[in-house]
Order: sequence, then C-alpha cells, then structure tokens
Amino acid sequence: MSSALLASGVRRSLAQIRYVSPVLPGEASGLVARVYEQAERDFGLVAPPLVLHSPAPQALAAAWLMLRETLLATGSAAREQKEVVAAAVSVANECPYCVAVHSSTVRGLIGGSVPAQLAAGRFEEIADPALREIATWAASAGKPDVAGPPPVPADSFSELAGVAVTFHYLNRMVSIFLPESPLPPLTPKPMGGWVMGMLASAMLAPAPVPGASLDLLPDAPLPAEFSWAAGQPHIAGALARAAATIEKAGQDGVPEPVREVVLDRLRGWDGRPPGMDRGWAEKSVAGLAAADRPAGRLALLAALAPYQVTQDDIREVKSTWSDSLIMLTSWASMTAARTIASSLRAR
Repeated sequence: MSSALLASGVRRSLAQIRYVSPVLPGEASGLVARVYEQAERDFGLVAPPLVLHSPAPQALAAAWLMLRETLLATGSAAREQKEVVAAAVSVANECPYCVAVHSSTVRGLIGGSVPAQLAAGRFEEIADPALREIATWAASAGKPDVAGPPPVPADSFSELAGVAVTFHYLNRMVSIFLPESPLPPLTPKPMGGWVMGMLASAMLAPAPVPGASLDLLPDAPLPAEFSWAAGQPHIAGALARAAATIEKAGQDGVPEPVREVVLDRLRGWDGRPPGMDRGWAEKSVAGLAAADRPAGRLALLAALAPYQVTQDDIREVKSTWSDSLIMLTSWASMTAARTIASSLRAR
C-alpha cells in the first residue's frame, strides 16, 4: 500500500513542475529513460528536481550525475553528514522545497531535534558538534571570508564539498521550476509529516556503488575549481562531465552577450545574495540588445537570486527567445555553482 501511495504522490508532484513540459516516467526514451531507470533504482524514485530537467536530456544527465555521485554513492562521509550539507545549503539559498526534503531525510537517519533545527537555520542549537560545524560550514560555503574547511577527515572533504556544489546548482533550478512544498497537491496537513517520512524512506533505501552513472556523459577534464575532488574519481568524474556538458550547451544555445553579463557579475562575487531590490539586474542588462534583455535578466536571477524569478520573467523570455528555458537556467545555475566551488578548500 505504501508503494502505491508513494507512486501516486510522485505522479501528482510531477504535475507541479512549472513553465516547461517534462518527460514523464513511462514516456521516456533514450538518455532520459536511462537516467530515470538509474534514479528509480538508486534514489528510490524519479524525483521532480530531476524530472524538471527532462526537456534538456543532457542537463538531466548532468544533474543526475552530480546528485548520485556526491549525495547517494557510498563513501567515507556518512549519509547523515551529506544530508546535513544538502539541507544547510538549501537554507542558505532560501529553497524551502529542498529544505523540507533533506531535513526529512535527516529525520529518517538520526531523528531527534536536528531536523527541525536544520530546517529553521538554528545550526548553533545542534548538539552534535560535528554535525553543527558541518551545517555551519555548508551554509557559509561560497562566502570566502567566513567559510573555512569543514570539520571532517581530508578523505571526506570532496564528498561534502561535492554535495554543497550540487545543491547550489539544484536549489537554483528547484526555486524556479517547482513550488515551495514537495508535498503532492491537496495533501491533508495532518498527513504531511507521514508523507515526507515515506519519501525520505524511499530515498534512503538504496546504497549505490560509486561511479555507475558516469557512462551517461562523455569524459571531460576536471576544471580547476574542482581540483579538491581529484582524489575521488567518481566525484571528480561527475563534476567534470556535468560542468563540460552544461558549459557546451550554454555556448551553443545562450547568446554570448548574455553569458558575458552573467560572468561579469560573478567575477569577484562574495557568495551573498544581492538583496530583494532587482535594480542590480536591470542595470546589468541595460547594455544588452533589447531582444537579449529578458534572457539576460533571467540568467542573472537564476545565478544570483532564483527566488526572485517571476512568471513575467519567464513569459518575457518565452516571447522573445525561443530556445530552452532549461538550457538557459541550467547554464546560469551551474556557472554560479562553479564560482562557489572555486572558494572551497580542504584542511
């Protein structure tokens, strides 16, 4: 019964994906079908944060490689440590969807008060000193003046840093294309905790071996910003392949002036959000051709303030720019995540 309810809930959750027409499980073919098959086996479900990428199969595969090889694959870092990183990064990025999912997963792993403290951003109240320091580090990752290395052995660093980079990417995409809550529509409030617990149990069931997703994308050299992952071939391989794939899609499909506006804004970025006033974005795109301004604005918001993206931003891009929304936002999100990755350092 629980399996049937979970499958029904996931199908209803997929209907909440906004702005794009995703490829649904059961209708997929080619690369999308291969990713879905692995996700169901290794993640327990084909989750909306992955499915939203399906209109751009290469971006879908890139997102899956990063998620699987950093968060799910077995390694030296404990799964609860990695889930704490995922939740804390999501708190810092104001992504309530991911906060709910990954704090619930922490509840399924260790219980107690930690999940609520994570979800509320009260990291200082976490009693376990190792988890408290990991959460604090993860929330400040990308802010070079406050983030030091996490309090873990050196052989665990690339796993935790890889999770942080992955969720800096995923938070941005989720904030744009999914609602604030992962609960299926019309879920009665008293059942919310039970449903989240069921989702968390499904996500925790498998224990996939490292590296099995890498053949979904071609090999690529490891960029300098991910040099800290070199000692973990499955993490280095996933990050390198994902970065190269998304960068090539951006170069092929995102106008060069739009890419330059985003790259220019990220040079010297301190990792902090720009604030609620969107004047900074309007000023940055003022020099673009009129036809490129909507795409430039959306790319900037995706990189730096995805929670500020509105239906009007999407509508303007769709009316003036015919290429994939996923390609544009994926490139901008990955570019921001790679900028953050360059500031991460092991002990």
